[in-house]
Amino acid sequence: MNREDFVALLSPEGQQLLARVDYDSKTDVVKLVSHLRAEGFDPTLVAAVLTQAKLRRRGAAKFGEFASRMLFTEPGLEQASRLSVAALHAGRFKSAGVRSVADLGCGIGTESLAFASVDLDVTAFDLDEVTAAVATYNLNVFENAKVEQADVTALNLERFDAIFFDPARRDLTAAKGERAIRKFDPAQFAPNFDWVTEQCKAHVAVSSSKAAGIKLGPGHPHEAIDDEAEAQWVSVNGDLVELSLWFGAAARPRIKRAALLIDGIGKHHEVTSDSAERLDAPYGELGEYIYEPDNAIIRSHLLGQLADSLGLHIFANEIAYLSGVEGASSIKSPWLKGYRVLDNLTFDRKKLKAYLRERNIGTLEIKKRGSDVVPEQLRKEMALKGEGAATLIVTRVGDAHRVLVTEPLAN
Repeated sequence: MNREDFVALLSPEGQQLLARVDYDSKTDVVKLVSHLRAEGFDPTLVAAVLTQAKLRRRGAAKFGEFASRMLFTEPGLEQASRLSVAALHAGRFKSAGVRSVADLGCGIGTESLAFASVDLDVTAFDLDEVTAAVATYNLNVFENAKVEQADVTALNLERFDAIFFDPARRDLTAAKGERAIRKFDPAQFAPNFDWVTEQCKAHVAVSSSKAAGIKLGPGHPHEAIDDEAEAQWVSVNGDLVELSLWFGAAARPRIKRAALLIDGIGKHHEVTSDSAERLDAPYGELGEYIYEPDNAIIRSHLLGQLADSLGLHIFANEIAYLSGVEGASSIKSPWLKGYRVLDNLTFDRKKLKAYLRERNIGTLEIKKRGSDVVPEQLRKEMALKGEGAATLIVTRVGDAHRVLVTEPLAN
């Protein structure tokens, strides 16, 4: 969104059209645009409103009904936290007893929405003029929140009890209509990740009551995590969404690594460790059941802790599938998707195709770890037309490449 589009959306005509236009997958866009232009609406305004209608529909997955009252930018929506996750961040600061928070690199204002909703005094900052204006629009219902356009690297942050960074991990200089390119090198974040970490450490060093947090992508390298931080990987109903780092009063005592799962009904499940060192799961034989751990467990390097607590083990080195002793009953855990192993086959495409046809399999889910197979290509090669269903897990068992024919276990 450029400045002109934003100004047009704020006009009485723009606000009226925003409230009127509804967009879903069945919308005939060409017909809608033609109809609005025939009514005399400016083509540029129509395009801006239609873009917002599309973004609001996408934003509903993160913001629910609130999305229909918000404005979005493309990169801002992509990087924004889900409200349920932003609420976790707000809860950290609320529990730490802080009263004022600086939201640094606020984007469209998601974190600030959560901070303000728990009665924290929020000042949100963003370098981009339009993004800061969008955040102002989204936060205008809160008297305890304000937005400033500023370079966060030039601010004096001492007056705030807590600081929260969400460094830009996408190229915000992309031309209009182009998708922002994601950045994976922490040195290319804006602000630079090392600088952000140092700011957090310096902030909390002033007083034990100070707090700081950083939101990052879940693939952030472990070796780049500072020893003073508590690191928490968050999964929402099986979707690994972020890594957050916490310092000072926002960090929990005796916890260095944590994996948090928010399930489909909003219940929280957590595995923690008081050490940043990786604990590997024990090694054993493949049993009757195989378990696929949630990605938060895998990425946080807490697979060993989970396996130990449930009496499970890996059956191939560096492959994050778990199993139990032969003949043991199946295990139910919010962290695991379970499967019963029906057959353990050598991975031979021709023989596998004959096996599946013989058993009248037509619907095939394919999972893989430790294999270079492409599930879509393998499914196409099988050319199945049967009525049954199966789940294939292509992986290693010991040192051998195998294909496990399985059936999912009920949750």
